[in-house]
Amino acid sequence: MSKLIFCQFNIDTASVELVFDDGSRISIDVTAVENEVADNRFKWSELDYLIDNDPLAYADLILNSKLNVLFE
Repeated sequence: MSKLIFCQFNIDTASVELVFDDGSRISIDVTAVENEVADNRFKWSELDYLIDNDPLAYADLILNSKLNVLFE
């Protein structure tokens, strides 16, 4: 299992970027996620807060399909 070594929101590409110790990378398109799951301004606000303040938690929610936990 790879260890995460870098996680950051890139405002230029509107994506959360993850880099692992084996050289693999994952880029999460924030706009696409928001268009799919945020159907009101409150959900959008919660996602934006995570993106700006805790991009690792945001990536965990997206990659592990935990968005229903956030919106309950």
